[in-house]
Amino acid sequence: MTYVSDKVKHLPPYLFSQFQTKKEQLEKRGVDVIDLGIGSPDLPTPDFIYQELIEQAKKPENHRYSSYSGCMEFKEAVASFYAKRYQVDLDPETEVLALIGSKEGIANLIQAVINPMDKVIVPDPGYPVYRKGVHLAGGISVSLPLDKKNGYIPQLETIHFTDAKEAKLMFLNYPSNPTTAVANLDTYLEAVSFCREHQIILANDAAYDLVTFGDYRAPSALEVPGAKDWVVELGSLSKSFNMAGWRIGYIVGNRKVIKALSTLKSNLDTCQFIPIQKAAAKALRSDLSVVAANNAIYEQRMEKLYAALSEIGITAAKPKGTLFIWAQVPSGESSMSFAEKLLEKAGIIVTPGTAFGESGEGFIRISLSVRSDQLDKAILRLGKFGLKR
Repeated sequence: MTYVSDKVKHLPPYLFSQFQTKKEQLEKRGVDVIDLGIGSPDLPTPDFIYQELIEQAKKPENHRYSSYSGCMEFKEAVASFYAKRYQVDLDPETEVLALIGSKEGIANLIQAVINPMDKVIVPDPGYPVYRKGVHLAGGISVSLPLDKKNGYIPQLETIHFTDAKEAKLMFLNYPSNPTTAVANLDTYLEAVSFCREHQIILANDAAYDLVTFGDYRAPSALEVPGAKDWVVELGSLSKSFNMAGWRIGYIVGNRKVIKALSTLKSNLDTCQFIPIQKAAAKALRSDLSVVAANNAIYEQRMEKLYAALSEIGITAAKPKGTLFIWAQVPSGESSMSFAEKLLEKAGIIVTPGTAFGESGEGFIRISLSVRSDQLDKAILRLGKFGLKR
């Protein structure tokens, strides 16, 4: 008798955890490993946020169960943020739901929307949780190939008519993890129009909406007129406020989808610790100056690494957002072989592009979330590694 479900049995190992295991093995052998794999912010959570956490944690009433959909203070802060940032009006009661991080939200959203054997359109390359969430829900993933030639913007006309007719959900993600591509409002206009035509819910993963460089400002899919009829958008405080371990995010938009997800979650969890929600509310109501300061640091690191990669012959597009650089591997190498070679011979972890789908072959994702001295050390090692063509 087996005590492991078929869903779990056939779930591929999470590649990031595999590389972490290899990292631990090398460190036990005394190797100084520089981890440029996972995009976990190294900068501290701003003082005013964790001071709010401390104050709220002192109040006994905040140690009770949260409302299943999130405390009203947090949901009102999300709505206020959308009104100020995007001029989008949201009803905190029915169009905003607190999440225990957007990763949880993505997986549960799929469960709330689809039935077994329903189709879900997922970007390729794209965040692995989309595809694995579909697998766990018993659905069928339909790849939406994204390529460098088109700036990793979806070519929706390439989706087969039958797949479009049978799909119930489609994911987009801009600024994009892993490709770092960014979208303008026209991209969302086309996507909403496509979803309206085919009766598909569009889930826009906006985890990096505030992590942008230069004069680029990421739009919201909900800025499209009538978008709430077809769109939900997921957000996270992990990257923008350096709160990855706090596990706090939100989903906004179509109230029927929000209600379905809320119903599912009320049977699975009791939301996030109230003081964390209230500290997150304070973050969202701030002037975002701490976000700008963080972005300046990430942009400086990006410029330094981008220049170094160009110097040694590695091709990459200069990002306008996210915590990553999406770089081509040298000719003759696969994504996995090059990533393994970097780890074994240079002590550097990067993520092979195939972790994000078949269309990621030929690329690696490099994280900017390490201290500048570590980044300098990695650049030095890359130079010694002999990549110059």
